[in-house]
Amino acid sequence: MTAEPVARDRRTEAGDDALAPDAFKRVFRGHPAGVVVVTLRDGHARVGFTATSVISVSADPPLLAFSLAASSSSWPAVSRAETVALSFLADHQDDVSARFATSGIDRFAPGGWTDLATGEPVIDGSAAWVRGRIVQRTAVGGSHLIAVEALTSSVRDERETCDRSALAQVRPPLVYHDRTYHRIGEHSAI
Repeated sequence: MTAEPVARDRRTEAGDDALAPDAFKRVFRGHPAGVVVVTLRDGHARVGFTATSVISVSADPPLLAFSLAASSSSWPAVSRAETVALSFLADHQDDVSARFATSGIDRFAPGGWTDLATGEPVIDGSAAWVRGRIVQRTAVGGSHLIAVEALTSSVRDERETCDRSALAQVRPPLVYHDRTYHRIGEHSAI
């Protein structure tokens, strides 16, 4: 089976054709991504949003990055923030992801989060979280790439404290693929 050709209808500065936005989106709809809720404090206000653009950049030093549209209502707060928390959602938290992806609501009103001693909220029941210091913000296209140095983390891994019969209780991560949430686990292992 061959990949179907995609029309290129935009020009780059070098004169090469650039991939059309819809074709680009189609590529990434086929690429599964973990789901993360990024949270921070902006003065007394809590700010949070869903991101599937989180990547590991380096283990030494521990750096990660995420992107955020410049038009996002969260961008002004992120542009001022020194620190953020990233909650890596577990497979049962699709409702949390949807809530933090919804515009025009108080995403924190229903609860389900806890403030760290440093002030950043983390999502209760998440598979893991990382608190980090923003080290770089780079404007890229209509978005910003935010680099974060990891300072502290917590991984919810019952395997470290449970017996073999309880392994089924460990929650796998929430995955987003082709505009739908998915669970991974033993059933999807190759």
